[in-house]
Amino acid sequence: MTSSPAPSAAAPLPSSSSAPQARLDARYGRTPRDGRRVRTVSIIAAVAFVAVFAAWVVWGGLSGTNASLEVRELGYRDATPTSVTVQWEVSVEPGTEVTCALQALNGSFGIVGWRIVELGAAEERTRQFTESVRTSEEPVTGLPYRCWLP
Repeated sequence: MTSSPAPSAAAPLPSSSSAPQARLDARYGRTPRDGRRVRTVSIIAAVAFVAVFAAWVVWGGLSGTNASLEVRELGYRDATPTSVTVQWEVSVEPGTEVTCALQALNGSFGIVGWRIVELGAAEERTRQFTESVRTSEEPVTGLPYRCWLP
């Protein structure tokens, strides 16, 4: 004769006259109380996600800098075997300092000259600049590589 384990006092099993599905639900923890727990945890997780997302949106919208910077290449001239003159335009809020990197390229698009130029603050929004870049070999073009706010 085999003996079955005694039911625990914490979770009484339904009587043997109950439907088989009810016995399985009780045995594997699928009771109405467990369903409420899952629903409660899901609601708390959703509220926490919405709160974190809202904080991220507010932080991103309010803490970012409003300064805008635009750079436009105007061309190059005077390409000699040892230098090229780069012309470009910078648009930024008046009173903002800008730093730009200029580059000269050879026929294989290799960088043969490089120069960092610091542009002081001015009252105009859009300004044009012309700078010479020394090169290690004959360039075929010169252009602004990138500008940034210090």
